[in-house]
Amino acid sequence: MTSELTDDRAALVDGPVGSRLDDWWGRVLSTSRRVAVWRWTGPLAVTLLAAVLRLAGLGHPHSLVFDETYYVKDGWSIVHLGYEGTWPANPSGDGAPTTDQRFADGETDIYSRAAEFIAHPPLGKYLIGLGMLLFGADSSFGWRITVAVLGIATVFLTAVIARSLFRSTAVGTLAGFLLAVDGQAIVLSRVTLLDGIVTFFVLLGAGALLLDRRWAQRRLDAWVGRRAAAGRDTLWGPVMVWRPWLVAMGIALGLASATKWSGLYFLAFFALYSVLSDMLMRRRAGVAFWSSSAFLQQAPVSFLLTVPIAAATYLASWTGWFRTSGGWDRDWIASGGERWTGVLAWVPDSLQNWWHYQSEIYGFNIGLHTPHSYQANPLLWLLMQRPTSMYYQGTDAGQDGCWADRCGEAITGIANPFVWYASVISVVALLVLWVLRRRWEYGFVLIGVAGGYLPWLMYTDRTVFQFYTVAFEPYMVMALAAAIGLVAGSRDDPRHRRTRALVWIGVYLGVVVLASAYWYPMWTGLQMPWDFVRSHYWLPSWL
Repeated sequence: MTSELTDDRAALVDGPVGSRLDDWWGRVLSTSRRVAVWRWTGPLAVTLLAAVLRLAGLGHPHSLVFDETYYVKDGWSIVHLGYEGTWPANPSGDGAPTTDQRFADGETDIYSRAAEFIAHPPLGKYLIGLGMLLFGADSSFGWRITVAVLGIATVFLTAVIARSLFRSTAVGTLAGFLLAVDGQAIVLSRVTLLDGIVTFFVLLGAGALLLDRRWAQRRLDAWVGRRAAAGRDTLWGPVMVWRPWLVAMGIALGLASATKWSGLYFLAFFALYSVLSDMLMRRRAGVAFWSSSAFLQQAPVSFLLTVPIAAATYLASWTGWFRTSGGWDRDWIASGGERWTGVLAWVPDSLQNWWHYQSEIYGFNIGLHTPHSYQANPLLWLLMQRPTSMYYQGTDAGQDGCWADRCGEAITGIANPFVWYASVISVVALLVLWVLRRRWEYGFVLIGVAGGYLPWLMYTDRTVFQFYTVAFEPYMVMALAAAIGLVAGSRDDPRHRRTRALVWIGVYLGVVVLASAYWYPMWTGLQMPWDFVRSHYWLPSWL
């Protein structure tokens, strides 16, 4: 049948269709078994590539890089105390080792039981501490293994979600590949910050949201079929009280929020998408009051299946703080804080103390306006105007193996420009196509970008950084992979058109690979001549 359709197509276009690559690939996937193998081979291959790029030399440099000074040390103290302890201040005398130097040299038990005020929830630091428990706190590999493993898993999830979303293993594999070789994703998988952990949990939530949409669609179709068979009307759609994938989404986004509060933005946007998706599914199914049914009947149930679950997950991440007595604000009321009165007087002191701590965290984050040389205005994030320099160490000739007049080791969050800017263009293109064609797949990708980007536009005067964009980068590369798929066309296209498209895509991907090879030393702190280092700063603002 397939060959007959291809022959008919060839007759209509007056010539052969597809490319020679399509002919060869068709022979490779000539059996259902081979197709099934390919469905997993592609995502696993790009995951393996991601593992190599993220794990090679992970322990270099053996020093606390950028904000590792907070998260690594906090991770180590929290797995021992149940809360973040206080570390010694840096000595004022010349030549004395700093606290970071002492930690890197193996003095990892110099924290005190006195609590430190921390501006982020504890889960991410527990995970970082777990890596150090497994590999040793004196091992820089142990500091970073958690974010590396989750960064590798993020590539796999990106590939699998994109494959499922667009029903194309090629598109899914391409999305995973683009994330695997991108610099920002690599850096945030090799430097112990919280943002890569948030990205992983949010992507888990996105995968659960996608599965819920298909789960709900099947049950809605079955409900409509039963009503039609019974001769009953479909004025109102069904109320789906049990939607397990929505519960899974709530848990995943609760874990993201328990790592960094930016996970709450995704919870709000994904919940909104769920309601809108229910509306559109009911309209397509012929439900008369589709909007009222989705908004008034299903939305409250969906809310109960996600938000309380996410809140409970977030609260559970503070178990160590509740089980111990030394955490920040743990005795706030006993120390003179004002106890709640009236209808809230029954709330235990521990919860009141915890709530006060949350209010302090909120106040700190909202009011963070301390200037930083690498802060980046969210209005300019998509232009990658100010990527973050995480680490730089200069050396002279003969020093630490430097063979040039001057060398440098750098870790900078400059994304692969040919991936980043192409992804931005693709997101805009998908937005236009979504308006014109209303394809829900495009809307799914766009909601992921919107959830990670739009809320930050409310904080243009806050001290924020370009690397926050890693949380929505998986959806950007999905958009780019989808756009490439549209450019590639179909194997039923005229041969000259299909061949030309595949050649240009091959050229583009070749440029992406060369650019990643060129930038890789700048993402991993490899020592290179200074002229080579300087050649990567294409814009003055990148310095």
